[in-house]
Amino acid sequence: MYHPERRQFLGRLSATGFLLTPLAAALSACQQDGWPEGMVEIKWDRDTCVRCSMVISDRRFAAQLRGGPQNTAYKFDDIGCLVFWMRDKTAEMPWLAEPATRMWVADMNSKGQDIRWLDPRHAHYVGRHSPMGYNFAATAQPQAGSQDFASMREHLLARGK
Repeated sequence: MYHPERRQFLGRLSATGFLLTPLAAALSACQQDGWPEGMVEIKWDRDTCVRCSMVISDRRFAAQLRGGPQNTAYKFDDIGCLVFWMRDKTAEMPWLAEPATRMWVADMNSKGQDIRWLDPRHAHYVGRHSPMGYNFAATAQPQAGSQDFASMREHLLARGK
C-alpha cells in the first residue's frame, strides 16, 4: 500500500542523516558477536593452528595474529605456537614487527562462549596445562608468579620446541 506521507517523512529523515544511524548500527553489529574489531572469527573445532595444524578447540588458549600486505589472519591453538611461529617467520615477514600488526590471545578466565580477548604484549602469563604443552595462559591482571609477554616469550624460546 502506497503512503505518500510516509515517503515524505522518510525523505526528510534521510536529508537530515537519521537514516544512516540504523544502517551504521546494522553494519557495526557484525562485530558485536564477541570478536574484537579486526579479528577474524575462529570456527571452534574446525579451524586449525597455522603452526601445528591442531584443531582449535580450547577457547582458553586460542590466539590470533593479523597483518601484512593482505591483512591476513593467522590462528593459533596455543600462545606458544604464536611465539614460535613469529620467530620462524620474522625473516620472510618483516611486517610482523610493525605496529599495525594486531594480535589477540584469549583470557583464560573467560567463561563459556564469552571470551575476553587481550593484546598478548600486554597480558600476563601464568602456568597452566595448554593444548600444545607450552603451559602458559593469559590473564588481564598480574597474578602471583605471572610473567609479562617478553619473559614468557624468552622462557619458551630458551626451552625450545
